[in-house]
Amino acid sequence: MAMRKWMIGLALLSAALCLAQTQQQPAKAVGASPRKESERERMQRIADAERDGIEVRIKDVARFRGVRPNQLRGFGLVIGLEGTGDTKKTPFTQQLLANALRDFGTAVDPTQMNLKNIAAVAVTCELPPFASPGNTVDVTVQSIGDAKSLQGGYLLQTPLYGAADRTKAYVVAQGPISIGGFNVTAGGNSVQKNRVNVGRIPGGGIVEAAVPTQLVFGGSLYLEIDDADFTTARRIAERLAEAKPEYQPVALTGGTVQLRMPEGRNPVDAIAEIEGLTVKVDIPAVVVINERTGTVVVGGNVRVGPAVVAKGSLQVRIQEQTMVSQPDTPLAGGTTVVTSQTSVTADEDKTQVAVVAPNATVADLARIFQELRLSAQDIIAILQDLKAQGALKARIKVQ
Repeated sequence: MAMRKWMIGLALLSAALCLAQTQQQPAKAVGASPRKESERERMQRIADAERDGIEVRIKDVARFRGVRPNQLRGFGLVIGLEGTGDTKKTPFTQQLLANALRDFGTAVDPTQMNLKNIAAVAVTCELPPFASPGNTVDVTVQSIGDAKSLQGGYLLQTPLYGAADRTKAYVVAQGPISIGGFNVTAGGNSVQKNRVNVGRIPGGGIVEAAVPTQLVFGGSLYLEIDDADFTTARRIAERLAEAKPEYQPVALTGGTVQLRMPEGRNPVDAIAEIEGLTVKVDIPAVVVINERTGTVVVGGNVRVGPAVVAKGSLQVRIQEQTMVSQPDTPLAGGTTVVTSQTSVTADEDKTQVAVVAPNATVADLARIFQELRLSAQDIIAILQDLKAQGALKARIKVQ
């Protein structure tokens, strides 16, 4: 009996402990899920971004004067090609090889050479700012002769020079070429993937000399905005005046902001502080059209005035069929006559009309284009016509 009471007491104690732990734990919502953004809230965020701009770091939209890459170029030879190199129609290739052999004490007559495993190429690269001797850069190789392919080729050591100094090589390039494609020909048939006359050598250029970089000009730093805009320049100056007033920022133009360097301040520390700040960048009203690919990009702040858009198509097909007329019997004395019969048909789709409300936004345009079920070429034509009519309030860039 005593044992039974002891077991009942132990069970009651365990139940009490479990109840206490349950009360201490926070209750979990059953079936709770993040609230979905409504269409009105989404449109409000878009409107706010168009009005106030988007917030980005200063380093993503501007650079400091003096911090810039440098383009280098040179001319060299690619060897090891499997009969796909330059022919005699490119005489300077043989001359380049003769000059290279002459540097090693071997004199040859370039007119007597008939090599197809070499190709003359232009070698280019972009030297990033602050690149030190010993750093490596990617190199691009392009055929300048009549070579069929650079596949499997190896670039001989080629010095690369700047635009202003042809006596000092900043980079020396050498290595196997990667073209990322192929070109196979057999029996008059050919298969090609990607471009085979242009290739890259990742890390194939070694920096031999550094380009001096100046950061402070007359005691000031200068921020150069990538896409010059007066509104963005003013916002950057205001943001810097609020966060770093000791630099005395002044927007000189739509693309330049001047900052005074405090006495004894390290320029690197100053630049690191400034470029990490965020600013709201203005969004220009621009429509970019690429007719080659059929791509249309409509930026924010694009507005369209009242207009009526009518879209219809007329397709005319002209077909000509050749017919042969023969006599019913060979003994009738008739002759065979060849005649042509032309048929013309025309199909016209029903015209679709859409009314553009005043001050229409990008979302309104997208909705109208979707309802009309327009192709990319139709959208391009409509946007150009709206600009010509004066309803489209944006700059159009055709690529």
